[in-house]
Parts: sequence; C-alpha cells; structure tokens
Amino acid sequence: MPPRKKRRPAAGDDLSAKKSRHDSMYRKYDSARIKTEEETFSSKRCLEWFYEYAGTDDVVGPEGMEKFCEDIGVEPENVVMLVLAWKLDAQNMGYFTLQEWLKGMTSLQCDSTEKLRNSLDYLRSLLNEPANFKLIYRYAFDFARQSKYKVINKDQWCNVLEFSRTINLDLSNYDEDGAWPVLLDEFVEWYKEKQMT
Repeated sequence: MPPRKKRRPAAGDDLSAKKSRHDSMYRKYDSARIKTEEETFSSKRCLEWFYEYAGTDDVVGPEGMEKFCEDIGVEPENVVMLVLAWKLDAQNMGYFTLQEWLKGMTSLQCDSTEKLRNSLDYLRSLLNEPANFKLIYRYAFDFARQSKYKVINKDQWCNVLEFSRTINLDLSNYDEDGAWPVLLDEFVEWYKEKQMT
C-alpha cells in the first residue's frame, strides 16, 4: 500500500484557528515549565544560598548562623533548630558544613529561605511522632555535648526519656528494684522527700 500523502490545506481552511490553538497550547506549556523550574529543587540555588551565610568558608559559623536564624524567623534556641540540625546530620552545634547543608537541604527539598520557612511546621511536626522524637532526643546528646567532661552519660540520657514516658507524674508506678540508673533512683528519692516537706 502506498504511503498516504498529506492533504494540502485548501484556500477555505482556517489556518489562523489552528495556529491560535497551537500558540495557546505552547503558552500553557511554557508557563507550567517556568512554574515548575521555580518549584523544583536546584543544587546550584542551594549552594548559592549556603554561601550567603558561609561567606568564603565551607562552613556556616556562629555569625552566619545568627543571620540564617534571623532570615528564617526562628530564634537560635528554638527546638526547630535542633530538628533542622538533625535533618542536616550536623556534627557541631552552631555550625553547618557545606556537605551537611547540601545533603540535608536536598532531603528537605529546600534551596531558599522561603522554602525553608514553609517547611518549619513540617519540621516541628516531626517531634510529635514518638519514633522521630526518640531519634532527635538521642541525637541531641551528642550534638549538644561540647566538653570531654561527662556529667551524664548517653545511657542515662536515654533512660531519662524512657522514665518520662513510662512513669506517672506522682511516681506511683516507679519500681525501686527496677533496672533504672542510680541517677533516677536518687531523683525519685529526692522528689519524694521534697513532697513530704
């Protein structure tokens, strides 16, 4: 069978209507593409955003961190900053390295101040999930420890969380013969004595 030949438009065909439909479809595609590019995560934009706070270094230090917190509208001591540090897997309090920033912000799909501001409620909501809360709580021990001198060890730190979740406020279900660390036994003893006075 011979291939079909395309029909040439006749003089009466409305070419302007076809062109108009084509232009309209192109404009819709073009505006959707522009919108998508703005919403899509960009590593380049994320990198530029990092250097707004790091300057010429490959780490955001205390001064940059202060400006960063100001820009996103969060106090440095706000718990959401701990959650953000956890998401970035930051190793030192008050510092974000380039690698931590890129890995964490990529996972959050944030490459601008505005996108991070819009993600703050999500970050706060992670604290409401018991499994995440436990992970963030454990992370906080190593993250906040700035000294080689230990006042509390990690096992005690984790037991405090377990204690707070399982023992009643009046300590009525506390088992003195249980496997709690001495630190918590001493706390219970101190608390009970205080209640009697």
